[in-house]
Amino acid sequence: MELTPSQIVEKLNQYIIGQNDAKKSVAIALRNRYRRRLVDKDLQEEIIPKNILMIGPTGVGKTEIARRLANIAEAPFSKIEVTKFTEVGYVGRDVESMVRDLLESAIRMVKEKRIEDVQEEALQAARERIIDNLLPKPGKKQKKGPFQFLSDEEEEKEDSSESYQRIQRRRDKLMEKLKEGELDDRKIEISIEKDSPQMMELFTGQGVEEMGINFQDMFGDMFPKKKKTRKVKIKEAIEILKDEEAKKLIDNEEVKSEAIDLVENDGIIFLDEIDKIAGSEQGSGPDVSREGVQRDILPIVEGSTIMTKHGAVKTDHILFIAAGAFHMSKPSDLIPELQGRFPLRVELSSLSVDDFEQILLQPKNALTRQYRALLETEGLNITFTDEAIREIAEFAFEVNEQTENIGARRLHTIMEKLLEKLSYNAPDNIENTEVTIDVEYVNEQLSEVVKDKDLSKYIL
Repeated sequence: MELTPSQIVEKLNQYIIGQNDAKKSVAIALRNRYRRRLVDKDLQEEIIPKNILMIGPTGVGKTEIARRLANIAEAPFSKIEVTKFTEVGYVGRDVESMVRDLLESAIRMVKEKRIEDVQEEALQAARERIIDNLLPKPGKKQKKGPFQFLSDEEEEKEDSSESYQRIQRRRDKLMEKLKEGELDDRKIEISIEKDSPQMMELFTGQGVEEMGINFQDMFGDMFPKKKKTRKVKIKEAIEILKDEEAKKLIDNEEVKSEAIDLVENDGIIFLDEIDKIAGSEQGSGPDVSREGVQRDILPIVEGSTIMTKHGAVKTDHILFIAAGAFHMSKPSDLIPELQGRFPLRVELSSLSVDDFEQILLQPKNALTRQYRALLETEGLNITFTDEAIREIAEFAFEVNEQTENIGARRLHTIMEKLLEKLSYNAPDNIENTEVTIDVEYVNEQLSEVVKDKDLSKYIL
């Protein structure tokens, strides 16, 4: 059973404070994907995702919501800064590269999952290779000519059965020792394949696209894979060989096929800074036309087929989440066709003092927890009083009001400044292992930051 919208919001709440409207929108969009899979095949193709446009200042959680949503759904995710398509002298990868990046992400996901499924089999194969290295199986004698096997046949039969059984018993004993870990520290030489596919760049109409032609696959043994020898402990050798064997056990064609299906039905592309390509240009210059970039993005968002080195990818059912602050422009400045492809619009509010306080306390990855864990590694236990947390939140809010409002990112700098002295002295501090961060300590460390406006401009 897929997660319900309320369960999705509940999971997002573990990492993101506030912004309930945005959370509800993405939760419904995710649930609709599950619903679409249950309808008739004919209608499935007609149901397109309702793309979302998030509007709000920097640092309020736009990217984090999209990223966490992809993690919850275990879906391929790609974050694109659309401003890169307007850079001066930009001649590299075209806008279709966002789909190629998404597919590469999906291939990694599928490959990792399949490798996980064959771990036991790969481990056994790796152990066999270690045993072969320590005690090779008895091989047949080298044939000296095309008819030599006629004279050697009887001799081989006499030798093989007895020696094979004897060596097999020794191999079985070695395998037991290997499994028990008795041979872990012994060093051996192993031969592993070098990852050095020969690549070729193809020049396409849209620019240079690295298609990654692998001549090994094209011509097989005409280009034998290079090997390198390493001397390592058996414990490390098992891990290296296990990875190599796992890759041999998975079918790359099946991986590509599954990844393309995953991208087409579950992929999420996050288009950040979309407000920077809104509106018409003032005057003339060498920059790539903003409206031109919008028109390039449009067919991908509308639904088209993108050719990649792994196969064709249809973008009709990829979920697009766009985000921007829209300080200097507004959503209506986007071209009408692109506006129509983002029917759901949610506004994310600026963070209040209460929000900052909750951000420091509630999320699983709260900064207070992170710093507490970091300093514990030095034997220093720090605790924050409730009043201190409130004071830190007020400092962060005040600096945002006085200078640029960078949202929750302000807390990273405030916390780093607050704990700078403790972090510096922690390795040498062997007496005082318990430190309480109270209001007085916070004021002592941070008062200058807020008082000196010129200084606070440099503190990001």
